[in-house]
Amino acid sequence: MTGPDPLLVVGDALLDHDLCGRADRLAPDAPVPVVSGVRRTTRPGGAALAACLAAADGRGVTLITALGDDPASARLRELLADRVRVVGLPLDGTLSCKTRVLAEGRPVLRLDDGEGRAREATDEARRAVLEAGAVLVADYGRGSADALREPLRLAAGRVPVVWDPHPRGGAPVPGIRVATPSATEARAFAARLGTKAEPADDSAGLRTAARDADTLVGAWRAASVAVTLGGRGALLSHGGTPLLVPSPVTAEGDACGAGDRFAATAAGALADGELTETAVGAAVHAATRYVAEGGMRSLVTESEAAPGPEAGPADDALRVAARVRAAGGTVVAAGGCFDLLHAGHVALLQAARRSGDCLIVCVNSDASVRRRKGDGRPLVTVADRIRVLRALECVDAVAVFEEDTPERLLGELRPHIWAKGGDYAMAPLPEAPLVAGWGGQVVLFPYLDGRSTSGIAARAALRG
Repeated sequence: MTGPDPLLVVGDALLDHDLCGRADRLAPDAPVPVVSGVRRTTRPGGAALAACLAAADGRGVTLITALGDDPASARLRELLADRVRVVGLPLDGTLSCKTRVLAEGRPVLRLDDGEGRAREATDEARRAVLEAGAVLVADYGRGSADALREPLRLAAGRVPVVWDPHPRGGAPVPGIRVATPSATEARAFAARLGTKAEPADDSAGLRTAARDADTLVGAWRAASVAVTLGGRGALLSHGGTPLLVPSPVTAEGDACGAGDRFAATAAGALADGELTETAVGAAVHAATRYVAEGGMRSLVTESEAAPGPEAGPADDALRVAARVRAAGGTVVAAGGCFDLLHAGHVALLQAARRSGDCLIVCVNSDASVRRRKGDGRPLVTVADRIRVLRALECVDAVAVFEEDTPERLLGELRPHIWAKGGDYAMAPLPEAPLVAGWGGQVVLFPYLDGRSTSGIAARAALRG
């Protein structure tokens, strides 16, 4: 059995930094938040992020991008060394860097520096484009796509080309299979072409997105345009009536990089021979999972400075906990894999909710479940597990954690009660000292005997 087909990524690489901490007060000399307990993370950004995401799918990836002799370019080369093959273009200036400052997982400030641009194409880069079986262009407006415009035009006539545009960049080459602008980007491109926005009663933005997509299909001579709509999914247009591909669940969390995840998945699916509609559907699901599982946390490659939280849980979980605590209420949290939600789970969650004023469920990510339960698990992806849990009336919020145990997440939520099933009555609970540290209490609740995901799966297999 062969793996996924290889992919060529062309575009402008960035180096991204996050400074993550807590904001408990304002500065005395200005009404700005003081972010403390900072943890610094560094990772590939821009086209380099898209390339790494495609490589994480088990795909061989070649990245054509402009790199120089500056320290940021050297650091990015190190980060990419074991992930993708890099074909460098000469860079005028220094590599662009983006630094975000986050408090409790929410951005409060962004700093940009470095305005380097690709100077010219190389023979190696031209050959790579002309020999590629599928291409993703991540155009961040810094010249890499412009330098290879003619080879990309030729490639679009023979292989699938996905173009992820940026308002600072130019129009895609004619003949691409699909362009993937966000709704805001599509509006900006359409406005350049003289298309006005829809009236104010277009509250959902679908009429504007549909008209913009239709305009861009014609103006760009593209086979299709998929306008991404954040948590609502994507609108796919071949010109005329569009297809709405909804998100399977509204995922809360850091959406930075979700557009790159969408484009990389769509390009990979087309490389494997899928239809555009199938590729866009897979891209919507992948972007949703990416946000639900913590977004950029999956690509953190360097940590330094003072210890602190890497990134907060889902924003709604933090907000719910903070609101209930401020009102003098009791915050309850429960955790687990919740793979195949069954009656035992529901009984525990209902009892836990009755013991306080809100219930936040901490869920193992897919990777965490796999490490704990084996390669055959989870049976249900985290996006679907979140959707089912949120549908329960007793659940106020859901947060995902990547680690094997939820200590870091509990440290951010600081619940008054940590709910566990009665089947843990004789087992040591490593979370107990942590919860006690802020005055919380571990509480056991009755558990319905004979209910387990493993048991249900085994019985289903026997009856199959």
